[in-house]
Amino acid sequence: MNIQEVLTQKVKEAVLSIFKVELPAVEFQPTRKDFEGDITVVVFPILRFVKGNPAQIGEQIGVYLKENLQEVENFNVVKGFLNIVINDAFYFNFFKEIKDVVNYGYVPKMSKNAVMVEYSSPNTNKPLHLGHIRNNLLGYSVAEIIKAAGKKVYKTQIINDRGIHICKSMLAWQRFGNGETPESTGLKGDKLVGNYYVKFDKEYKAQIAELIAAGKDIKEAEKIAPILLEAQEMLRKWEAGDEEVVALWKKMNQWVYDGFEVTYKNLGVDFDTYYYESDTYLLGKDIIDEGLEKGVFYRKEDGSVWIDLSDEGLDEKIVLRADGTAVYMTQDIGTAIQRTKDYPDVNGMVYTVGNEQDYHFNVLFLILKKLGYTWAEHLYHLSYGMVDLPSGKMKSREGTVVDADDLMKDMTATAESISEELGKLEGYSDIEKQELYRIIGLGALKYYILKVDPKKRILFNPEESVEFQGNTGPFIQYTYARIQSILRKADFDYNADLDTNGELHEKEKELLKQIQHFPSVLGAAAENYSPALIANYTYDLVKEFNSFYQNVPILPEQILDKKIFRVQLSKKVGEIIKSAFELLGIEVPERM
Repeated sequence: MNIQEVLTQKVKEAVLSIFKVELPAVEFQPTRKDFEGDITVVVFPILRFVKGNPAQIGEQIGVYLKENLQEVENFNVVKGFLNIVINDAFYFNFFKEIKDVVNYGYVPKMSKNAVMVEYSSPNTNKPLHLGHIRNNLLGYSVAEIIKAAGKKVYKTQIINDRGIHICKSMLAWQRFGNGETPESTGLKGDKLVGNYYVKFDKEYKAQIAELIAAGKDIKEAEKIAPILLEAQEMLRKWEAGDEEVVALWKKMNQWVYDGFEVTYKNLGVDFDTYYYESDTYLLGKDIIDEGLEKGVFYRKEDGSVWIDLSDEGLDEKIVLRADGTAVYMTQDIGTAIQRTKDYPDVNGMVYTVGNEQDYHFNVLFLILKKLGYTWAEHLYHLSYGMVDLPSGKMKSREGTVVDADDLMKDMTATAESISEELGKLEGYSDIEKQELYRIIGLGALKYYILKVDPKKRILFNPEESVEFQGNTGPFIQYTYARIQSILRKADFDYNADLDTNGELHEKEKELLKQIQHFPSVLGAAAENYSPALIANYTYDLVKEFNSFYQNVPILPEQILDKKIFRVQLSKKVGEIIKSAFELLGIEVPERM
């Protein structure tokens, strides 16, 4: 039990004893640096239940705590803030309890209900880009955080492997490809197919220009360009099961899947299960019939089916066209239900999708609730902002996207350049150096993206992300490596039992207070689906450790018990950094 939990019980007990009032909650905050104390009780919220002067109420509660709680050494009241000084024995005992707990902060699996986290979900007409990187990093990290907080997790994606955009790449390859393959070109399959998507767009624009020159207006030209009509015909053939078109579709999609797998491996993300839109796009129609019977949906005169969400602050939404064909919403309804059939223990889903789809998911979740699915209460849209570069916006059709593979290579190269400038890699072999550059470069990329609240837009600056100072991945990785160096240099048994009767240095106490927050931060990150909470906690922990490192002798300390304690404390900080970074999908190097 951490000190906040202990104090919560005792403050409630104090208020009941002194004022005969049951307090529902207690509000805490860190004690300001200019006042004595380790943790502060905010008295003002108590005034809703106890009338009186906040300073006097704080004083009475403080006296009670000091008399009835051995951990409280002293207190002071500043206006409506009760600053409490916790004795060193509490922190020594806390550290003794967690010293040998490798996964301190994690809870054992408790829930029978599983959560399915969907992320990536790319199209098979182009390679993954910078936007996909944010999506994958967020989804993977949230899945790992939820798992660490005690729930079973299934990681999944739905691959958009059908539709006109896929046929555009297929047609362009058929027309201009001369039979080339990933093997014959040396290109990853997703890049090869993506090149033909760009090629289609160039040819399409050229044909539009020709039609306009021949007297057609732009809207008509866009509709009747021959290459577009051919792509539409190819889609009709695919939907009709034409053997030749389906065979080409399977071949080119497999090239893309193989390419995606390389990118996922390099990025360090994985999946437990895959869904394909070619399998799911007809799902949901039977559910629409059920919804009509229940009165959830209604049919218009033209035969189309709708839902009215005006009472929920939204508008009317179509769920089935007049000709009986499905819309995306129909498909998403059917896919969500199918997932609970495939995995009966799933009782919640997290959809990692950009914020341009906020409205779509509001509607989807409302429909599923109205259809009576209890698990629909536990659906969450992990909505995130776009990633911009200093060079501006990305466009897939024009081939101006920032390719995910290229970005990862560039990050490794940037890490190499900065590391060489710092000149800290003497004695490393070339293989060790390359591995270290990869770890630093990818760590910089991941941390820079994950430290930002998911809802915020990001301007990604590669050079800034690889700095070895400030709130960056390399700064935290360097601190971890520094701790491992301390452990290697310790020429004594630092795992020995401790004498816990001494006094703590102020910096030791501050570091222990920061360590104590890890479980609650992990819980908050899981509850809020926010890797940023883990990232920024880790940075705060590292700042606190570096202050401790600069101000307190560790290995030069002459008193053995103090030396042992400080090395153990350093080791625990290193373990938490590693655990926290694992949740973010970031590796830590043993040496830097």
